[in-house]
Amino acid sequence: MSKSLKLTSLLAAAAIGVTTAQAGEKFGIGREATKDEVAAWDIDVRPDGTGLPDGSGTVADGEEIFAERCAVCHGDFGEGVDRWPVLAGGQDTLSSDRPVKTIGSYWPYLSTVYDYINRAMPFGEAQSLTPDEVYAITAYLLYMNDVVTDDEFELSKENFTDIHLPNEENFFEDPRPDTATLKDGEPCMSGCKEKVEITMRARVLDVTPDTEDDESGAGSID
Repeated sequence: MSKSLKLTSLLAAAAIGVTTAQAGEKFGIGREATKDEVAAWDIDVRPDGTGLPDGSGTVADGEEIFAERCAVCHGDFGEGVDRWPVLAGGQDTLSSDRPVKTIGSYWPYLSTVYDYINRAMPFGEAQSLTPDEVYAITAYLLYMNDVVTDDEFELSKENFTDIHLPNEENFFEDPRPDTATLKDGEPCMSGCKEKVEITMRARVLDVTPDTEDDESGAGSID
């Protein structure tokens, strides 16, 4: 038997083995994750406080930690350095041509702030902060955004859910069904709209097709 024929036979046998396997059957590959391994991944924090660790941190402590670990990118007062994100200010700008989306102007839940800092910051040193440090930085960000005004404020697991960000009420569950666009009762993959119209232009990025009216729209996002 030639090598190619042997290979074909082996592949056919493997395919038969796969197609005859029952759903849910174990193949002896891998192992169940240990509790410690699951815990290492299960670090998300939810709006109702689920997932928050024990700990606390003050505005004053957060200011010191922020200056040491965060200000190089975000500025001493969350104003942003170069192209790094702005973290403070931006109130009443969401309806303007250039909205400034910060913790104080846009973000819906404090849990998002804590979770992101804990999961991804500082840049390049993700998950190097202790729970107390994350609480402290979060408290300082609340203070910079005037969500809390007491510079002696201490954020903890116990009072975390008492804090509500200014834009929380403008976030709500999307009532639309989670289904694809339908055309004649079938999922539509092409030609779903009779006409496609450009309503805004990304002028700075220069990615929208040129028109005679180069000033149309307000999509500039420099």
